[in-house]
Amino acid sequence: MRCLLLGLAVAASAASAPAAPPVRESGRVAGVVFDDANRNGHRDPGEEGIGGVAVSDLRDVAATGADGGYALVLAPGAAVVSVSLPDGWSAPVRFWRLLERPEAGSTAPPRATIDFPLVRRARSTTFTFLHASDTHLSEASVPRMRLLRALVEAKRPDFVILTGDLVRDALRVGEAEARGYYELLEKELALFPVPVFTVPGNHDVFGIERASSLVSPDHPMYGRALCRSYMGPEYFSFTWGGIHFVGLQSVDADDTRYYGHIDTAQLEWVRRDLAQVPDGIPVVTFNHIPLVSAVERLSGYTDDPPAPTLIRIDGRMQYRHLVSNAADLLERLGGHRLEIALGGHLHTSERIVLDTTIGRVRFHQTAAVVAPSDAAGLQFVSGATLYRAQDGRIDDGTFLPLDPPGAPAHP
Repeated sequence: MRCLLLGLAVAASAASAPAAPPVRESGRVAGVVFDDANRNGHRDPGEEGIGGVAVSDLRDVAATGADGGYALVLAPGAAVVSVSLPDGWSAPVRFWRLLERPEAGSTAPPRATIDFPLVRRARSTTFTFLHASDTHLSEASVPRMRLLRALVEAKRPDFVILTGDLVRDALRVGEAEARGYYELLEKELALFPVPVFTVPGNHDVFGIERASSLVSPDHPMYGRALCRSYMGPEYFSFTWGGIHFVGLQSVDADDTRYYGHIDTAQLEWVRRDLAQVPDGIPVVTFNHIPLVSAVERLSGYTDDPPAPTLIRIDGRMQYRHLVSNAADLLERLGGHRLEIALGGHLHTSERIVLDTTIGRVRFHQTAAVVAPSDAAGLQFVSGATLYRAQDGRIDDGTFLPLDPPGAPAHP
């Protein structure tokens, strides 16, 4: 906690997988971000470029010029390019493009140009959004996902944030089963009436618990790649109503073991992304394994597999189910105020407030969509949290249960 507060003090001082995605060529990609006025997904005569839009390959971040043009020298291993949606703009299909086909042996022709069509939307500093998490989607849990969709249809937030463990399991299963879950996820999310922004959780990392999955580390979709091929970049940003939202991948891997951590490349990306954002714009982070939580204390210590409480990484013992380097992330915020940090993973609605020299800092988790849960004799309901934002500030949210009163803890 002392390290976390140090980080806060430093902070104060400073849709479906594409049918034919482009293939990386000669380490460079360029294109145009443009106003798709007729919403057909193609740039037609008279459709103007949009200047000042951040484009990224998850390492470098480049801003478009006045004509909407950009160019990126791709980092080694780059697999996806995305835009940071600016305030007042949406992506008609998706805000990202794969740089390589997920299928092995593709014969698709190489392409070094990627254009991003955007469409205008109503811009307001007053809006609502729903934070949901841990859908663990499978055929058995489809009714739970549809309860979430019914909630969205009833409340009509401007968008939904879904913080990981999107599918039942890609961690411990083979490719065919994992792909089946992701294809089901695509199908269900396409039915939502508002945009859904997703980040991955530990169950979305393909095959790394190899004793169960029997997947080789040489598999082209091993680790993060399978989720990325369906859901896009594992970290990204967008601005809505004067607030900059930063989605993070807070699940790292040490061979066969996952743990909470923001890797170095991602930390550097956060710094570069926020360099494109004026200091006065507040920031919301959202990720799966939380930055700060007290729920693990309720759950109690365990040495039992597959996910013991503690893990030793590079000789250092740390909590597995919290982000071990949260202070490093907070330091990268520079002059931006952290309005709220949102997480999932622990299947519990939780609100933590820290009073610091830079004001109140909030860390919120939301409950699991997939089912209610319990710990230490307490039973936690399934649900999601609805937030209201106004003029750069976000309220403490309203928790909305998915089950009727009196529903059993383990349906």
